[in-house]
Amino acid sequence: MAAPIAYIPLGSANQVIAVDAANGKIIRSYSGVENPHGLVATPDGEYLVAGSLKETPVPAGAPSDTPNSKLYVIHPEHGHVMAEIPVPGWTHHEAVTPDGKYVISTHPTRGGISVVDVINNKVYKTIKTGPSPNYTLVTKDGKRAYVSNSGNGTLSEIDLSKWEVTRSLEAGPTPEHLVFSPDEKTIYVSNDRAGTVSVVSVEQGKVETTYKIGKRVHGLDIGDDGKTLFISSRSDDKLVALDTQTGEQRVLTLSPEPYHLDKIPGTGKVYVSSGKAPIIWVVDQKTFTVAGTIQLPAGEGHQIAVVP
Repeated sequence: MAAPIAYIPLGSANQVIAVDAANGKIIRSYSGVENPHGLVATPDGEYLVAGSLKETPVPAGAPSDTPNSKLYVIHPEHGHVMAEIPVPGWTHHEAVTPDGKYVISTHPTRGGISVVDVINNKVYKTIKTGPSPNYTLVTKDGKRAYVSNSGNGTLSEIDLSKWEVTRSLEAGPTPEHLVFSPDEKTIYVSNDRAGTVSVVSVEQGKVETTYKIGKRVHGLDIGDDGKTLFISSRSDDKLVALDTQTGEQRVLTLSPEPYHLDKIPGTGKVYVSSGKAPIIWVVDQKTFTVAGTIQLPAGEGHQIAVVP
């Protein structure tokens, strides 16, 4: 099998790049996107959808769902932005439904999410979740989504057949990035300012275990083995590999400020960006060592979308 392509939004560099995961080489870049942070690919890999941290002021008295930011639809093969979709508020992170029909964006300044119909390039619905929504997970069967609300320590469970919030789950303080266990019975949550990772039972809606990691926990993903969590601690300049079966933690020093991270499925690698330098560390999952680096043209790496 050919190595996947990792698409990386570069924030302040106002571009998205494509990286060949086989060799870590940048093979393409896409301009015309303003401060991209969240990024997803449709399941068929035909389109990328990038959210933006840029927004314009909303006029006084305007409705709360007034559009003042954009999503950018990129055709990676053709190499350009195909459409700009107005959305209510700047976008933090994004998720896509398994059928590729809808992209969910979190809008921290609006207290909810937007659901964009990718076929018609327009907002289908906005849903209130809680203060400062940050990250979204969608189940493999496409029936439910979970949104972290950083402002009140909860996860909102959304029924995607009705597009309604059906339940609130505990998430620990200041929940941000999320990842499922392989069986989707557990959600792991990075608690930024608390410096912890919460282990949330989906069935019970409760925090079952809390792991102390370090200061300013941010990036989070689960390894190819289905049991090792990779977690970045921004202020401690470290990457932690947490064995969820034993609780053992291994530490790898990365400086400056390890930030976003995503495993690159099928390669045995984790890509870790720096919040302070234009660099991606390529970390080997098994040896937990830096196998290489990717020098970015500018900016900083954010939510990575991987296409097989």
